[in-house]
Amino acid sequence: MKSSKNVFVCEECGYNSIKWLGRCPECQSWNSFVETQITQNNNTKPTKKVNKPEKLSELNIPDYIRAKTGMDELDRVLGGGLVDGSVVLLSGEPGIGKSTLLLQICQELEKSRKVLYISGEESKAQLKLRAQRLKINGDNLYLLTETDIDSIIEECNELKPDVIIMDSVQTLSTSRYTSAAGSISQVREGALCLINYAKTNSTAVFLVGHVNKEGGISGPKILEHMVDAVLYFEGERTNSYRIIRAIKNRYGSTNEIGVFEMGDEGLVEIPNPSEVVMAERPKNTSGSCAGCVMQGTRPIISEIQSLVTKTVFPTGKRTSDGFDYNRMCLLIAVLEKRMGLKFYENDVYINVAGGIHLDEPSADLSIAMALISGITDKVIPDELIAFGEIGLSGEVRAVSHIEYRVKEAIRLGFTHIVLPKKNLSQLKKVPDHVKLIGVSNIYQALPHMLNKTTE
Repeated sequence: MKSSKNVFVCEECGYNSIKWLGRCPECQSWNSFVETQITQNNNTKPTKKVNKPEKLSELNIPDYIRAKTGMDELDRVLGGGLVDGSVVLLSGEPGIGKSTLLLQICQELEKSRKVLYISGEESKAQLKLRAQRLKINGDNLYLLTETDIDSIIEECNELKPDVIIMDSVQTLSTSRYTSAAGSISQVREGALCLINYAKTNSTAVFLVGHVNKEGGISGPKILEHMVDAVLYFEGERTNSYRIIRAIKNRYGSTNEIGVFEMGDEGLVEIPNPSEVVMAERPKNTSGSCAGCVMQGTRPIISEIQSLVTKTVFPTGKRTSDGFDYNRMCLLIAVLEKRMGLKFYENDVYINVAGGIHLDEPSADLSIAMALISGITDKVIPDELIAFGEIGLSGEVRAVSHIEYRVKEAIRLGFTHIVLPKKNLSQLKKVPDHVKLIGVSNIYQALPHMLNKTTE
């Protein structure tokens, strides 16, 4: 016997209440409750026990537990490949390339595994048209256009795929709830059904997620807790470069990124993003300095650009793109206090070329040198690169993974490397034409950055 009841569900966090509330007591959101009808089955029977406890020491990991997706950049972010039984949530702005990426990896996955691509937003003809553009025609790739989660699970039980791609999770719905597709209840129930199927049948599942107007993942926050990995697709639609970043990953690191370029035939991997970024670097230009940050195990060299101009307002304007705004203001305050530079009389703009975000303290020294070059209009030598953390007293602190950074800088042709003095003892021998410049504070870097020759 089935019975129905109405409850009010918070659209932000999924909190349930028997009455409407103006403010959610869980997430403190205002006017976020919507009425939802829930159908309950009162004749439920005890489920048959299927899983039994096993000793950890007796469990074996199969050799085939990870599958290569055919894209090394995506495998890097996933931690080495797609894990059987894992559920991955891929989110990003509309038109960023989520569906294109997932359809491209089907080309490699279908060679050894049965892949089911489920679309709730496109027809089979539209998917076929995209597959032709991407030159994908797999014999082991199946397409299904369906939004009812119960019908989807039935088809999965018959087909028994090894990999499921659901595009998108916000289109799923079930008759057990009367709310519209995309609501908290529908998204949570649809994702839960696919997660249970994945864990029971050791099937890898990709879920495509939409984003809200604030830029976060649309739907209940619990959705991010339910899945094994959360990947975010970053980039501007007007820019050809795309970056995949792991926000959560139970099977790998969350520090790795994957870099792609959108072309006419889909996404193309960029295995050496440093070379792409530095290829268009202008020569003999003030306000430009090269820096190096670590993204997991990968060192990425980027160009930091600064523009310092006289302001016409009582207070100078501050703008930062690709670097934390508050951190930039802190560095400006240090340079004003410790070096007497008058940034308060100027508008200051910071830009990181290539759309890369520098979220590591090691970028402080290169940012500071770019700012000094911008306000003094002195050119930093093109062969010079700098990395190090700056403290409030102007000291330069040591950074991690110094060998990886130096090797990458040498590979790209930098011959003068400004780094924290404490890191010099951690380095082995470098080529004779490379000069390591150890500094303890920002003052010691000035003679090398403001002279055309760094001898």
